[in-house]
Amino acid sequence: MKRPIIISGPCSAETEEQTIITCTKLAETQKVDILRAGIWKPRTNPESFEGVGELGLMWLTTAKRITGLPIAIEVANAEHTHKALEYGVDYIWIGARTTVNPFYVKEIANVLKGTKVKVLIKNPINPDISLWSGAIERIAHARGIENIWLVHRGFSAYGYSEYRNTPLWYLIFDIRRQFPDMKILCDPSHICGNRENLLNISQIAADLNYDGLMIESHICPTAAWSDANQQITPNELKILLDALKWRDVNNDNSIFSYSLSKFRSEIDQIDSDMFELLSRRMKLAEEIGRIKLQSNVSIFQGQRWINVVERILSRANRLNLSATFIRDVLDAVHAESINRQNEIMNKKK
Repeated sequence: MKRPIIISGPCSAETEEQTIITCTKLAETQKVDILRAGIWKPRTNPESFEGVGELGLMWLTTAKRITGLPIAIEVANAEHTHKALEYGVDYIWIGARTTVNPFYVKEIANVLKGTKVKVLIKNPINPDISLWSGAIERIAHARGIENIWLVHRGFSAYGYSEYRNTPLWYLIFDIRRQFPDMKILCDPSHICGNRENLLNISQIAADLNYDGLMIESHICPTAAWSDANQQITPNELKILLDALKWRDVNNDNSIFSYSLSKFRSEIDQIDSDMFELLSRRMKLAEEIGRIKLQSNVSIFQGQRWINVVERILSRANRLNLSATFIRDVLDAVHAESINRQNEIMNKKK
């Protein structure tokens, strides 16, 4: 399938009219490759709308017949998967709440054995790559499944965030290293939780060489029965997709290659120097640990750490580095320093 792959449709199939009109309008944009709709909706609040169930499958298959486009739905257990196969669903996706449960993933894998259905696996709710890779491996072991795609929908985080689900882009590099041949799509709708930031997140995904997007669309988003704030109309989707810039994966131009290699060589040298300095810093931290051990002083020195952070943060503008980035780096370095000192001060005799 071409790149980018675009999957779109309503968060939930609500009525026959809403489902079919939304899907036909999406097909008319000539931008959408696969139609989607939520049939069973796993909701945190039991009083929330939890989907129309099998009835929605009938509406979605009608949309498939009218538009000629393949259809995709989320399944959370074996029963859902049987129903998806019964109605000829082309793509199924395993949602974030199911990815975390090895028992449900195994159930779904057993039902899918010997089928040709394409499977999309969303990242788990919490930022645990091992849960994601475990789900991928369970599905991959089901005989006959030839196409497994990954979907990045962001990760839940405690406290305030500008995102509904924080993207944590660096974790996607890890999963890509493990499964380099699998396509990966971004789900900006669930990362953003609002329609205002969809273009920005979609462009970041395009710049990071994702294979496509899954974006929720509804004929009247403000009236949607679920996730109204993050859905857009089919026409708004077309405008968003037209605005995106999908760049070449590779470029054989010799000038481009030379310019890139020059800067990459410099980066490689800086990385080498940087980790040499970090190694020296850790050796000094170990020496400090020995002094603390001899003087019976605690490892963590709160005021000292506050002073270090404030001193570096005061240089953020001059360094042209964000305060968040500096804090993240300092926290990682500090954690490693404490671990080194702990090994020295609490070494088993």
